[in-house]
Amino acid sequence: MSRVTPRTARLAAWIAVPAALLASGVVVSTASYSAFSATTANPTSNWTAGTVALSDDDNNTALFTVTGLKPTSTGTKCIAVTSTGSLPSTVKLYGTNPSTTNGLATNINLTIEEGTGGGFGSCTGFTPAATNGTIYSGTVGGFGSTSTNFATGVGNFAPTGTASETRVYRFTYTVPLNAPNTVQGGSAALGFTWEAQNS
Repeated sequence: MSRVTPRTARLAAWIAVPAALLASGVVVSTASYSAFSATTANPTSNWTAGTVALSDDDNNTALFTVTGLKPTSTGTKCIAVTSTGSLPSTVKLYGTNPSTTNGLATNINLTIEEGTGGGFGSCTGFTPAATNGTIYSGTVGGFGSTSTNFATGVGNFAPTGTASETRVYRFTYTVPLNAPNTVQGGSAALGFTWEAQNS
């Protein structure tokens, strides 16, 4: 059995030091090499939704509130509709919540024109569009039953979405001279809705 002398122990210690240094050098060298890197980046992407927006100038007041109708009664009102959305869109007009008694709605003629000039409370300066200025000609009852949503609505307003754009609509009603006696005491009601959908 061999015996380790102090001289042998000191010699072994001196040999171990260079071996340890050599090993640690390998580790450092490997670690330094693995830290090399390179990147490239694209700036942060952003998404923002466009808008479709409509308003009118009626101050929440009905176009017509008329009593005492009789044959030849007539009236005209205008309303301005403005698009402030950022997307191109198509605007259609349709009727909502129609109701009638004694058949009055089908005995009130209604004409709707689209153009420029005038606004709620005054049609002064109104000019129908040169092409397709009249967008409906029939009766109040007919409009309420045929133009009931965007798909069946009327109108040619097509905002570009690049700036605020306005169209004026002129409504004219007339009770025909030959309206039957059966409409006496009757009533008619119809709301008007403009809807824009992006195109």
